[in-house]
Amino acid sequence: MANPSPGNSITLRVEAPSSFSATSELAAAVGAAGAAITALDVTESHHETLVVDVTCNTTDDAHAARVKDALNALDGVTVQHVSDRTFLMHLGGKLEVVPKVPLRNRDDLSRAYTPGVARVCLAIAEDPAAARNLTVKRNTVAVVTDGSAVLGLGNIGPAAALPVMEGKAALFKQFANVDAWPVCLDTQDTEEIIRTVKLLAPVFGGVNLEDIAAPRCFEIEARLREELDIPVFHDDQHGTAIVTLAALVNALRVVDKKIADVRIVVSGVGAAGSAIIQLLKAQGARHIVAAGRSGAIHKGEAYNDPHRTWIAENTNQEGFAGTLHQALVGADVFIGVSAPNILEEEHIASMAKDAIVFAMANPTPEVDPAVASRHAAVVATGRSDFPNQINNVLAFPGLFRGLLDVGASDITPEMLVAAAEAIANRVNDNELNASYIIPSIFDPHVTANVAAAVAAAAHASNVATAAGPADSAAEPALASA
Repeated sequence: MANPSPGNSITLRVEAPSSFSATSELAAAVGAAGAAITALDVTESHHETLVVDVTCNTTDDAHAARVKDALNALDGVTVQHVSDRTFLMHLGGKLEVVPKVPLRNRDDLSRAYTPGVARVCLAIAEDPAAARNLTVKRNTVAVVTDGSAVLGLGNIGPAAALPVMEGKAALFKQFANVDAWPVCLDTQDTEEIIRTVKLLAPVFGGVNLEDIAAPRCFEIEARLREELDIPVFHDDQHGTAIVTLAALVNALRVVDKKIADVRIVVSGVGAAGSAIIQLLKAQGARHIVAAGRSGAIHKGEAYNDPHRTWIAENTNQEGFAGTLHQALVGADVFIGVSAPNILEEEHIASMAKDAIVFAMANPTPEVDPAVASRHAAVVATGRSDFPNQINNVLAFPGLFRGLLDVGASDITPEMLVAAAEAIANRVNDNELNASYIIPSIFDPHVTANVAAAVAAAAHASNVATAAGPADSAAEPALASA
């Protein structure tokens, strides 16, 4: 049975007989039903009854119903109402548009809108590059999806994907003060997606592609990067690759192994797996075997997918053609971005001494982390309820902060590696251990460090068009006046 999670948090409004033991009896019943109490508040007190709000984490809707039944079964207790706290958070959406400038009087209106706005429009018409400083473009990112590969949910379409994109935009704002907006497209046609994003591009300083199925996502990203003059980033590929590399750098420090020497097995050759392999090679990894559903990718087989063909040509130099389980024998590192419960304890036990296991399938990892930890020296997942959460939010806010600050026109492998190193370096030698190889997503320095590293790498790669965040937004207009 899954553990209770804040993602399935409920509040039950309960009427109970007034007594000194009422709240403890409610808490005991909720605990016996397997839920985790997070709050218990008496909201009304009468001479014969109490009204108590009991908040707890459950595993799913059926579990929530069992908790309700357990409380109703108590003598004199009635559950009046059950609120799903996750749905309440999403009620009306999670985003709003708020003006950055005051509109207090006619003078303000004359500058923000007509007639003064015409001067700014003409300045941009004369010098289109001025839009970066004189409009929202300077700090705005499009979070683009077609809803075809929503994490853990699959092809659910653009409307159902919108809550995820809203959440992504909220993270951009919370962690990096980047204004991001969901763009959920009602098409899964590659050419239509490319054309639509290009038509929308004048508004945005960058594009974050999200939850678009492979292999279509590869062409969309490649074409948009080629045809737009703003950075295009597929987070499912490169965001995952950045945080994976950051975690691996530190895990290797824990076990005192070198990336050039270790044998790495990657399970999953979709968007994330392909990007992880490319970034590991950019960092010096030499011994990688990638496995899909039918086993190891190798030169001895022809592939219709050009990305699998690239993997076959650039990994597995020994030509290993066996199964994932066979590939793990003697391996130093397992990186899973594939499917739940595909490994058992015996498979982890077959790995090399001081093995590293990153089981990142969500919401259920490739192997039970507790089981993996019996044999592996370092274990990480994508979940927040286990140590070493490998989470993209460590990467994409700071990455885009840096891209926007220097007006980057593209993203290079050097910038991705710089982001990974900045994340890894947030864990110092005194903090580093098998249960702490990657910083918390709430570490206030991560975003700033990643942004600075990406900005510096952008300048070194000659894709920066501005010095940095200190550029004056008024300069282009003044220069043209």
